[in-house]
Amino acid sequence: MSQINDPKVAFAYLRPACVLLTKEPTVANVETLGEQLKEIHDASLQQLQEYVLFPLRFVLKVPQLKKEKLVQAVAEALSYVLEKTCVQSWDTLHDLFSELCLCLCSPTDPGKPADLSEELKSALLRCLDALLHAAYGDIVFKLYEPIMLPGLGAAVSLLLALGEKEKSREVQAAALRCLQSLILHCDCTQEHVIPSSDERCSVGSTMASFLPGIAMAVSRIITGNLRQGHAVTVRAIKVWCGSVGLVMEDAQLQSSKACETPSQELGRIGQLVVQRAPEWVKSTAGKLSVLLKKIISCTSAHRHWRVRLEMVELADHLLVACSQSLRECVGLLLEALVGAVNDEEPKVRESCSRSSDGTSQILADVLSENLHSLATSLPRLMRTSNDQKKLFVLKVFLGYFKVLGPLVSVVLNSAAHLERISKALMQVLELDVVDVRIVEERSHGESLERSSGSVGSYAAHIPQKHFLYFTDEKIFSVLMEICRTLGFYGNIYLLTDHFLDLYRQSLVYRKQAAMVLNEMVRGAAGLAMATGAQCLDSGVQGPSASQEDLKVAAVSIMEEYTSLTNWNLITTCEETDGDRQDHDTTAIATNSLQLIPSSSAPPPPSMTTSTVHQLNSNIWQLCIQLEGLACLAQALGRDFRPLLMTSLYPVLEKAGEETLLVNQAALNSMMCISQACGYSSLKELINDNSDYLLNDISLNLQRLSQHPQAPRVLTVMLAHSDSSLLPLIRDVVQDVLMALDLSYNHSAALFCSVLHALMKALARWFPVSRCRTGGSARSKTSTDDFNCRQFLLDYQKQKDLAEGVGIEVDDTEDLEVPPASEGEDAEDICGPDEKSELPSHLIITKEVAERCVHLLSDPRLQLRLKVLEVLELCVYVLSERENELLPMAHRCWPVLRQRLTADDPLAVLRAFRVLCTLGEACGDFLRRRVSKEVLPRLTSSLTRQAPVSAKAGPVYTHTLAYKLQLAVLQGLGSLCQRLDLGEADLDAVCEACLPYLSCRQPVRLQEACLSVFQHLIQVDPDTFWFTLNELHCPCSYTPPHPDLPPIQLSGMGRPRDEYSDNFYFCLQ
Repeated sequence: MSQINDPKVAFAYLRPACVLLTKEPTVANVETLGEQLKEIHDASLQQLQEYVLFPLRFVLKVPQLKKEKLVQAVAEALSYVLEKTCVQSWDTLHDLFSELCLCLCSPTDPGKPADLSEELKSALLRCLDALLHAAYGDIVFKLYEPIMLPGLGAAVSLLLALGEKEKSREVQAAALRCLQSLILHCDCTQEHVIPSSDERCSVGSTMASFLPGIAMAVSRIITGNLRQGHAVTVRAIKVWCGSVGLVMEDAQLQSSKACETPSQELGRIGQLVVQRAPEWVKSTAGKLSVLLKKIISCTSAHRHWRVRLEMVELADHLLVACSQSLRECVGLLLEALVGAVNDEEPKVRESCSRSSDGTSQILADVLSENLHSLATSLPRLMRTSNDQKKLFVLKVFLGYFKVLGPLVSVVLNSAAHLERISKALMQVLELDVVDVRIVEERSHGESLERSSGSVGSYAAHIPQKHFLYFTDEKIFSVLMEICRTLGFYGNIYLLTDHFLDLYRQSLVYRKQAAMVLNEMVRGAAGLAMATGAQCLDSGVQGPSASQEDLKVAAVSIMEEYTSLTNWNLITTCEETDGDRQDHDTTAIATNSLQLIPSSSAPPPPSMTTSTVHQLNSNIWQLCIQLEGLACLAQALGRDFRPLLMTSLYPVLEKAGEETLLVNQAALNSMMCISQACGYSSLKELINDNSDYLLNDISLNLQRLSQHPQAPRVLTVMLAHSDSSLLPLIRDVVQDVLMALDLSYNHSAALFCSVLHALMKALARWFPVSRCRTGGSARSKTSTDDFNCRQFLLDYQKQKDLAEGVGIEVDDTEDLEVPPASEGEDAEDICGPDEKSELPSHLIITKEVAERCVHLLSDPRLQLRLKVLEVLELCVYVLSERENELLPMAHRCWPVLRQRLTADDPLAVLRAFRVLCTLGEACGDFLRRRVSKEVLPRLTSSLTRQAPVSAKAGPVYTHTLAYKLQLAVLQGLGSLCQRLDLGEADLDAVCEACLPYLSCRQPVRLQEACLSVFQHLIQVDPDTFWFTLNELHCPCSYTPPHPDLPPIQLSGMGRPRDEYSDNFYFCLQ
């Protein structure tokens, strides 16, 4: 619809509505006028402004007509008119300003807001904002004349009260928006009057009277309840920034008008005028710094990025406009600005970078002092603040380094700064070492096996550190970035020497210094560095250290880490053989962490906690040093390869550690080193460096008392290599066996671990190509298709033999020996058989098995258990050569029988596993020995324990007796089948296992017993079918022909009992 452009036509169109509204001020009439106003063109409306405003202002002036709905409708109509036109009359501006403020304030207390609806307040505030924007030319500046101070002060107080105490976010934001317009700091898209310098100075002098109230009230809004929303907080920050920037602007304070004496004509109003003299400026700046500190503490770490962005804008604006007048606040503003350098929101970081460009000179002047001050207070803040505050403080700390950039090296040339910064990092990074699980957790060989694949397929488990003064992982990430930034911009020689001195001087700082050194080297190489940081000297790109500098620093750090004093730390309080050797060989320094009393007497109770702390500290120290070697490799890349000759052997030592954290850290370090040096897998890393590793192992085995960890290195090599290593390790294996023979009493446990790793490697490298297929003829025929005629013929033959019919003929036939061939006669004449030379892995296996035979009688239970594991692997490797396996089985049988029949239950359990493996490999070779010497013990044990397990509760499944029962039942069936036991033995096994078919037994024992009967049925299906049916027959059998007699079994007709289900399952 087209609008009315002619003012005369518009007047005639609006006149009836305006007259009617004056006569009858109702909501309907106001709305009618409002609708007609929308049909008038802006130019025409501008000429009719005074005429249109009269009836609307008349409604506001009459107290009896001030009903909320009516006032709201009038305010909305006024807003429309003011948004479309300009106010060119001071009287109109003054009267409307006063009338709107009177509508908002309480009639009884003009300083407080009236109790109005939220809708009415919003409409009135919108109208007031439109009025301030509509003021034309210099008309608006008359509001800021000294004579207007009382009225303006009342309006400011009213708007502050609405912004602070109103519950509606919309009303709060509208009130603060009006304040922004009053202080000439509006950020809307409309055109604004741009004041001249004199006009701005006049406005600043007037608003100086209200600055204390505005600053305090708005600071309360900013630091108030988070539930008010980020929009209100952002608007309040804009008001605080605009008011302080207007009043404290350097350009204004340097003008003589800022200190003009008020005119005498003002009378008492002159007392409200503030003279911005230097004393007033200094006092005000000191008070503003208190408020600013509170504001920054609440908003710089605010969860909404728009609030943080506005704080950057505030800091930038005040640093540029008020750096002289707000000298006391420069440090705080700088802290807010620098803290945003590392903000997680890109827009905040970009704004901060732009701000740093304009304030670089200011930053350069005060940054060093602020950095020293923050480093001094950092430990206290980390102890007393919450995690959010800690994170912000550390981001500020990091921001200083990033903004300084290459000037960091200049700042750190100051001994005071370097000392303060380093000590702050030492205290903040202090580890919590009270968790006893760190000492208790042990590694197992499976971890080595799992990690032997390619680097890419290995998911490294990085031990998580626990710190005394923080728990948030983000805080640790920022701390590590600080260390990397130090290395990136600092002097690598100075920093390395300083932190190595801290490392050597104090045990308290040793772990922290190592962490700093690790990340510092990575930073010096430019690894994991954030890009795009804004610094003062933006012309310098890349890290300050060259590759040669890095290599020199890496060598000095690595030598310190791998020195005997710092590498051979005790990590367990158990007095094992290896530990005693460690005590003897490493107690050479009086100031090292590993000095723990090695007496056999238990420590007093008061020493237990401190001992755990020491052990935990040692463990973490080793973990951090191992991480450090990985960091050095990452920093140098392929240039680290020459250093492998001195670094790889120590890392392999720790990869063989029993302590879980150290073991994992060493494996992670090996992975990182392998990747950094360009190896595709740990296998390639080990194989490529195996020559000097094996040389070191061989030399150290000859001085075992001084190098007790040498066998562990070989263990790790075996776990991560392949069969190509076998020719190289043959001599080393001989050295190990010789060392075992010479130091049997002291090092047997350690060497057995090596032999176990060796046999696992051989089993992995040379898998058995075929299993022994010998077995009973009965088990073979049972798998063939059933032939009834052949079965009857065989049965008749066996019956005749039993009755002696035709035995002479059969014996003669059986005794006939086929004539030897000519080739065989020639072989017999030539002499004894010549054995082919055994492969090297079988020769090694035989020699290891010989040692196992002797060690199986050792009085130490743990050693016997380990030897049984080794022997089981030996049997597996030798199983493809029966001529070598059977003599070895004959030799080990006496000691194995002792372990099976007269030993600790743990040893019996492990020995039975070996027996099952032997039975699988040797077949009926052990039949008579097992039948006479072992089987009676096993069956009697099963019979004796059956009632116990049937009555036991769920806790019984955790006992050693249950585990022994389960192991025997799981292996007994296959053992019987492989050994082809006779009927009497099978009957004994059946008798012993029948009680375990009861449903009262634990479920796993029932399942294991069912597996026994499944194997027995394969051996002799008829016998065990008959045996089971005699006990419980689930169904009756009808003869297929009337001439056949009916089948009568003892188990027929019996009621269901506890055995029924398992019997039925076996007979299926």
